[in-house]
Amino acid sequence: MSIHNQKINSIMQFLGQYLHGKDEGLRLSLLTFFTRGHLLIEDLPGLGKTTLAIGIAKSLGLSFGRIQCTNDLLPTDVTGLSVFNKDTSRFEFQPGPIFHNIVLVDEINRATPKTQSALLEAMGEKQVTVEGITHKLPSPFFVIATQNPLDQFGTFPLPESQLDRFMMKISLGYPGREAERIILKGGSRRSDLYGIEPMTALEEILETQKEIETDVDLSDTMMDYILDIADATRGSKFLRAGLSTRATLFMTRLARANAWFQGRDYVIPEDIKELCTNIITHRVLFSDEFTGQSRENFIKALVDEVEIPV
Repeated sequence: MSIHNQKINSIMQFLGQYLHGKDEGLRLSLLTFFTRGHLLIEDLPGLGKTTLAIGIAKSLGLSFGRIQCTNDLLPTDVTGLSVFNKDTSRFEFQPGPIFHNIVLVDEINRATPKTQSALLEAMGEKQVTVEGITHKLPSPFFVIATQNPLDQFGTFPLPESQLDRFMMKISLGYPGREAERIILKGGSRRSDLYGIEPMTALEEILETQKEIETDVDLSDTMMDYILDIADATRGSKFLRAGLSTRATLFMTRLARANAWFQGRDYVIPEDIKELCTNIITHRVLFSDEFTGQSRENFIKALVDEVEIPV
């Protein structure tokens, strides 16, 4: 879909100078951010995931943190821990890298399940609890996690409960030939992003997130369409588990944001349908009988069979 919201268009055009050929990935990332969700990107290394995360953070004037996951990363390396201060003779909490507005969790499936679980409370509750004390995370709080394909060496599959917390899963993919030619001619411009001027203020971002939630109408007809899609996943013989209620809630929020990006204050079926594969594929469980086609194509065909409301 094209974008008809001037504010989003400006951000897209600006970041497009640094992310050649990644317009769709950038649009889906901004949709997730302005819907207060979290994003999972599955891709091979070297395709622009880090540049995307830094670009969004710097263009919006937000703090940025990065966690490089390895199999010896500890939960406290994510959340922080208390350290004894000999000057005050007291233990003082030292915040970990999760205490930023936008956090890139790189190669999340190289961390052990114990460390992956440390992210659950942060992503779900926007807070972390360390040594019995709860610490609120900054607002807005947006996790962009990257995942290597599961057939790569040294990976730990994410549990279903954690996958369900990611509003969407996307893939940036390879740039087109002409976009890659531009990159080769100009070289990497990632370091330039650290010096750019923010395009918006924190108050404006929070106001926009609230406006999407409250000012975009989602009618009962559109609600029924979402429920029909959920029922289709729950009744398919090729799926062991369909969409959760959290997923349908995410669909309503993303549909509103998608409409707002198009300059509308009401949701139409296309706002819902075009995001379904990014919302559904990573959170449903496929049965052993499922063979012969890609999971994305199956979900797309499943959604196509659901009657579109007039």
